[in-house]
Parts: sequence; structure tokens; C-alpha cells
Amino acid sequence: MTTVYDVPPDALIKTLAEKLKQNKAIAIPSWANYVKTGVSREIPPVDEDWWFIRCSSILRRIYIDGPVGVERLATFYGGRHRRGVKTEHLKKGSGSVIRKALQQLERAGYVTKASKGRQITPKGKSLLDNTAFELKKEIEF
Repeated sequence: MTTVYDVPPDALIKTLAEKLKQNKAIAIPSWANYVKTGVSREIPPVDEDWWFIRCSSILRRIYIDGPVGVERLATFYGGRHRRGVKTEHLKKGSGSVIRKALQQLERAGYVTKASKGRQITPKGKSLLDNTAFELKKEIEF
């Protein structure tokens, strides 16, 4: 059985983002064109499909890391904050972006709340495994 670990992450995330576009429960918020994805970023994302890519990336992270919360995901999506001539520091990613994406994934039925964060549902696991299987078949041929 093919799993998420058997295919390249970037290809899986792009393919999964295309599938999430078809789902009515996941939609780009009205503020998504103006928001930065973290303190360490200087401009908003340029890609118009960045919301679906972030949602699919979050879904993959929950699959891999087990029950995770917004804080841990914000640390994962953070980056170097440039402070001029001073040394750089790690800054977390936007918790609001992650929270809204998790709420949409919950509404779609791919993620559920656990005692320590969010965990993937059987429907979400099935979606990821089926996407990985299709992608692996496509890569091999």
C-alpha cells in the first residue's frame, strides 16, 4: 500500500491542492490577498492558489506528526526574521492562517480535534493515501 512517505512531498502537496480546490468546504478567505503568512515575511504570497497549497501542506503535516496544535504548526511554518544589522531570529508563522485552514479542513471532514491538537480522520488519511497512490503510478510510468 502506498503512503505519503513513498512520494516526493512537493508533488504530493500540489496534487492534493488541486483535489482540495474541488471541495466546497475549502475556500479562499476574503482577506487572503492581503495577509502575510508570518512576521518573517515581507510581502503576501504571490501564488493565487497559496491557500489550497497551505491547506494540503497542513493536512500532510498532521498525517506525519500525529496530533498537532496551532503553535507547533506555526513553528514549522515560521522562518528567519531579518532585523537589519542585528542577527536573525526564528519567528513563528501566522497562527490565524493556520487556525482558519484547520477549521476548513475540519468542516470538510479531513481533520478532527483531539485532546492535544488536531488529528487526521480516516477520510483524510484515505484522501492522502489515494493521492499518493495516483501520484506514484504517474511517476513510475
